[in-house]
Amino acid sequence: MATARNRRPESGGTRRRTPARPARAGARGSADSRQGRRRTRRPARTATTTRRTPLFTGRAVLLGALVLLLALTLAGPVRSYVAGRQELAELAADSQALSLRAEQLQGELDRQSDPAYVAQQARERLNYVLPGDRLVVIADGEVGEDEQPTQTPGAADDTEQPPWYQGLLESITTADS
Repeated sequence: MATARNRRPESGGTRRRTPARPARAGARGSADSRQGRRRTRRPARTATTTRRTPLFTGRAVLLGALVLLLALTLAGPVRSYVAGRQELAELAADSQALSLRAEQLQGELDRQSDPAYVAQQARERLNYVLPGDRLVVIADGEVGEDEQPTQTPGAADDTEQPPWYQGLLESITTADS
């Protein structure tokens, strides 16, 4: 049986064989270090035979999928965190408003415990008069220079009013007739 070394094509001319030189360690010559192996040449790359690289490699797709999975995993807790911070800010604003309202109410309570303030409010709101004072009620809101303030209606009448139930019965009989 013939080996690969013995199967060399013969050319029409005589070819001289050069004696084999011993190869240096670590050096690569034009011939492979193994005798029976042929080296094939790759064709040179030209503009027409350029190889296109894929747009996405397998590693890039895997990395993108992992990043997407991580983002989806963290989306829920991040949304809860943001909602909690917003609620905390709203509660802090409500607390501040309530403390301000409590201070206002405490100031009003302190004012109402003062007897002078209570007397002033009774005079203004309820038209109370201290003994010896005169109450003047102005009907149209203006007082002329020569006019004397009049007393309130019913204050000068010393006649006695009938009891309320008699007035009620009189209005019922008037309505029936």
